[in-house]
Amino acid sequence: MTDMEAARQIAEAAEKRGGRVYFVGGYVRDKLLGKANKDIDIEVHGISATALEQILDVMGKRMQIGKSFGIYGLKGCSIDIALPRTERPTGTGHRDFTVTPNPFLGTVAAAKRRDFTINALMEDVLTGEILDHFGGRADLEHGILRHIDDATFVEDPLRVLRAAQFAARFHLTIAPETVALCRKMDLSALSSERIFMELEKALLKSDMPSVFFTQLRSMDQLDFWFPEVKALIDVPQNSTHHREGDVWTHTMMVLDEAAKRRDRVQKPLYFMLSALCHDFGKAVCTTETDGIIHAYGHESEGLPLVRMFLRRITSETRLSRYVLNLTELHMQPGVMAATKSRLKSTNKLFDAAIAPYDLIQLSICDGLGKIPAKQDDEAFLWDRYARFQQIMAKPYVMGKDLVDAGLTPDAQFSTILAYAHKLRLAGVEKKSALKQCLGYARKLARKPQSLS
Repeated sequence: MTDMEAARQIAEAAEKRGGRVYFVGGYVRDKLLGKANKDIDIEVHGISATALEQILDVMGKRMQIGKSFGIYGLKGCSIDIALPRTERPTGTGHRDFTVTPNPFLGTVAAAKRRDFTINALMEDVLTGEILDHFGGRADLEHGILRHIDDATFVEDPLRVLRAAQFAARFHLTIAPETVALCRKMDLSALSSERIFMELEKALLKSDMPSVFFTQLRSMDQLDFWFPEVKALIDVPQNSTHHREGDVWTHTMMVLDEAAKRRDRVQKPLYFMLSALCHDFGKAVCTTETDGIIHAYGHESEGLPLVRMFLRRITSETRLSRYVLNLTELHMQPGVMAATKSRLKSTNKLFDAAIAPYDLIQLSICDGLGKIPAKQDDEAFLWDRYARFQQIMAKPYVMGKDLVDAGLTPDAQFSTILAYAHKLRLAGVEKKSALKQCLGYARKLARKPQSLS
């Protein structure tokens, strides 16, 4: 049974008991925008929780996603089935609410608890009638993101982030009165998990993720969760290479360039975060000498800032390793392309990169995200990357080969393996490399050991 079939079957059964079922939330919004949305949420009005449970039990295995919240599911379906509910804040966090299901609340009161007018739209599952109690359809047509109710909107500070990511994803202008409310809200009690979820949506679902940050900037809401990004504002750059302005502007341009390429890379989210973080170091090492602005070493000076930022929003170690790695190396592909570096050098660079293909893409985005745009010699980089892959695919000297040749895994063994790896990167064939490794081992054996 598909989700749509399940929704209609629930609606038909509820209608027989005097109830109505509506599609709600993002599904209705995206349908009106002509966008696909596989996440189907329905709200069941006018029948008791017991009656709804009976309907679901007939259809299949009922799941209690949140019985106290009045939310259910059906095994084999991804549809969310909810009763209308009221929410009362009990604290300052996103989850600090007392939720009370009320099937007889009515559509106006049920819609009023939502955040924005465009998310308060409801569509009758059986008739297709759109209920628009708060002008969401007109706001959608005019590209406006507007909150519903002053008193309830400020109860959930996560809505500040939601406003920014909706604006980025759907090319919406946030209503001035909504911006004014967002400026007053305290985000400090939010969990890092929820911040990360909204950031991920902005980075992966928007073709202009820069809007997410420019909207947070307009709301004065960068300080607590994104201070390293805010620090880029008004940091000057060399006008010869960066006529676009400060580091903030450059970073936003790079972010939007990265969005054009994120579907090509190995780790889209990691890649987008690397684009965001790549120039954090310029905030701490930009200097001016004889009227010329420099940011020497910013790729390494920024690593502590990147690490601090990532620790604030996530505990995912693989993500952090990737972003730190690409941040540190992001300048090198462009430099090597400009100087036509030797194959051995580009091989060493790609070997040092966690995701060398992604590193090249980041370098290209860094060059395009400026005025005038700097076009890396992509042909050179892709040719060298292809040759690197070919070399790394060939047989190479491993520990087992050294042992089979008579070496004992001793204190010098790792040194010999490191030497073998250098030969591999230089493109030396395995047979010749093994001979050189054995000669290197004999040389090490003859070398006097330092006294400890």
